[in-house]
Amino acid sequence: MGPFGAGDRVADHILGGVNSGQVHSGLIIVDKPQGWTSHDVVGRLRRLAGTRKVGHAGTLDPMATGVLVIGINRATRLLTFIVGTTKTYTATIRLGQSTLTDDAEGEVTGGSIAAAVTEQEIHTAAAALTGDIQQVPSSVSAIKVKGERSYARVRAGQEVDLPARAVTVHRFEIHAIQRVSNGRMQDVEVTVECSSGTYIRALARDLGEALGVGGHLTALRRTRVGPYPIEQARTLDQLAESLELLPLDDAGRALFPVRELTDSEAADVSHGRRIGPSEAPDPVAAYAPDGTLVALLENRADSARTVLVFAPGGS
Repeated sequence: MGPFGAGDRVADHILGGVNSGQVHSGLIIVDKPQGWTSHDVVGRLRRLAGTRKVGHAGTLDPMATGVLVIGINRATRLLTFIVGTTKTYTATIRLGQSTLTDDAEGEVTGGSIAAAVTEQEIHTAAAALTGDIQQVPSSVSAIKVKGERSYARVRAGQEVDLPARAVTVHRFEIHAIQRVSNGRMQDVEVTVECSSGTYIRALARDLGEALGVGGHLTALRRTRVGPYPIEQARTLDQLAESLELLPLDDAGRALFPVRELTDSEAADVSHGRRIGPSEAPDPVAAYAPDGTLVALLENRADSARTVLVFAPGGS
């Protein structure tokens, strides 16, 4: 069945007692299947949720699986903040072969026999790619070059030279190393925890280049986005049966420090007026006494101002 197969139907139930006939706001944590684009998933969720106002917090390549955070209705306003959170991945890096796309979907462009590469050399090279590094993104990334996506230029046969950018690899942990293809190549099983904007394909490429044998990614699974782990994710089939929605109020508490407002403060904030400063780091999720997320606040001099106001009432 394709991305929009006959099995699509509006869910009968949304977590928390929300009926499918109503329009609500919240996050959906999806376990993206292999072969689907993030846009495909958004399209499916639009059908299941019955609303056009759906977005995602950070693209996953079609080859990749795992956590894709989807925002519904007013919760789409949180996606900008989720995009910038730390991500965790499990991956398989094949040493001994380079590809055009830095992953298994691209044509082979080079490589050398990796049989002589030692485990210590692999660990040392991975350690050099840990911490604050300058990374050149994969040329088939979605980065725009003169208004056109880099991957579109590559597919059109153009040379693309993307500048390096600062990223942080918090953890580059090697779990297993296995010889494949009669020992000519080696598969390295890893976990990577990294900042937003880090390309795991580029890490695979750079690991292979550092070892002088070439490398590319053969498998990728995102296991965490910010506070949302893979254990919280649901497959599209599961979501078609029960559209589990993390309510907007709960999503704010998971993402930000919390400030509890008085009734008068909540009224001021809901109208965009400034209130006294907060002691918590910016931004802060501000809640009315009834537990409703009113706004995101940040300190400015001797007051707190609204960064984002969630309109009272509605979904």
